Amino acid sequence: MSCAAIIVAAGQGHRMGFDKMTALLEGKPVLQWSLDAFLQAREIETVVVVTSEERFAHLDPGTGKPVLRVDGDRERFLSVIRGLDAFPSPPAYVAVHDGARPLILPEQIDQVIEASRDEGAAALARRVTETIKTTDDNDFTHRSVPRDRLWIMETPQAFRFEILRRAYRATGSQALEVTDDVSAAEAIGVPTRLVENLLSNLKVTLPQDLALAEAILKTREG
Repeated sequence: MSCAAIIVAAGQGHRMGFDKMTALLEGKPVLQWSLDAFLQAREIETVVVVTSEERFAHLDPGTGKPVLRVDGDRERFLSVIRGLDAFPSPPAYVAVHDGARPLILPEQIDQVIEASRDEGAAALARRVTETIKTTDDNDFTHRSVPRDRLWIMETPQAFRFEILRRAYRATGSQALEVTDDVSAAEAIGVPTRLVENLLSNLKVTLPQDLALAEAILKTREG
């Protein structure tokens, strides 16, 4: 069954002070690392990159798989909807990834997609290992939160295409703003199977994240 990918790279990244998507990591733009992983993933047939023409011009789409481009929107969930609408023929499954996560590996993408075929919805995530506290209104600690069932969400997040399209239609009709695709699926009662990630999959948000990502890449090469 066919599976396509949507790489979301439409944000402005004001906290960086420069365009993080075109910033270089080991000689390649951040967004290129994400694109290359999906082009190499066994399960992916087509990739839609939700980004500007200017950013897309920095990319090498290769010649193996179709790579399409569509403009993004003011919010992430609206950009995902544009990505869903960009496919000439809807795939059976779709994986959505944040372009600012350049450390994703092809085998992780395939693992999440395989889980979505079993469950209908799956996402990469990592367990919370730090102590989590709640506080009062004055920021004084109140209590610890049990962390054995707490997860930090990552991407890719993969779904049957019709599930994700129905989820975003529902959130749109209810004027709900969701921060990730799993939240959209939850809004229509679809649970998502989490695939545990034991490797770094950081989201480049601040300038120091680039140095950290580059160090991790060098370690992998070593």
